[in-house]
Amino acid sequence: MSGHSKWANIKHKKARADAKKGKIFSKLAKEIMVAARAGGGDPAANITLRAILDKARSYNMPADNIERAIKKGTGEGSENVVFEELVYEGYAAGGVAILVGVLTDNRNRSAAEVRSVFTKQGGNLGGVGSVAHLFQRRGQLFVDAEGAEEDRLMEVALEAGADDMQRDGDSFEILTPPTDFMAVSDAVKGAGFTVSSAELTFLAETEVPVSDPAQAKSLMRFLEALEDLDDVQNVYSNADIDDALLDDSE
Repeated sequence: MSGHSKWANIKHKKARADAKKGKIFSKLAKEIMVAARAGGGDPAANITLRAILDKARSYNMPADNIERAIKKGTGEGSENVVFEELVYEGYAAGGVAILVGVLTDNRNRSAAEVRSVFTKQGGNLGGVGSVAHLFQRRGQLFVDAEGAEEDRLMEVALEAGADDMQRDGDSFEILTPPTDFMAVSDAVKGAGFTVSSAELTFLAETEVPVSDPAQAKSLMRFLEALEDLDDVQNVYSNADIDDALLDDSE
């Protein structure tokens, strides 16, 4: 099945490393604030917030940071920053499609920064809808493979609503329709499996093979430069980078 993006898996591993440095916490705080503002600060009544909190805890985000972000989102905090959600679409060399999800309090700043990266990295920004149709909204979970019984995990996940699962290195990747994401996450955790990451994401329906070493390195620099922008929350790509090139391109 298409959708098992190599970049999605690389992002997952990179985020784990960034979490150890605390780099990802400010981005997670923004997501929490936006979700709390839109649907309230009670995760039991706000499924979107609940999913983001699960993600934040999987990266060991401190409880104080989480609570502070919820209060800011619901207006209880001292700051009243409103973030706007934006999506930029474009292409890298070789026809690789890129979606950039942004949360910002300054649209002009974000647009200039994203455009600058595309220009410096040899990419091209496109109009609304130029790339988005190539991606599908999906629930994605990574479960630690160590000590996990694959057949049992698959049984639990499929019964809860998952529609695909595969081994990816030291993890199992589970994909779900967005509507069944929380049910699958709860079922997998309830069965005693260790979920290292769980989130709603965008995965490509058709991937573009990348087998040239120079292109792979250039593409990884491009994607990481976008990820490193403060206003950028998520970067999605339909690149299928040859496994043999991943160590060299990271």
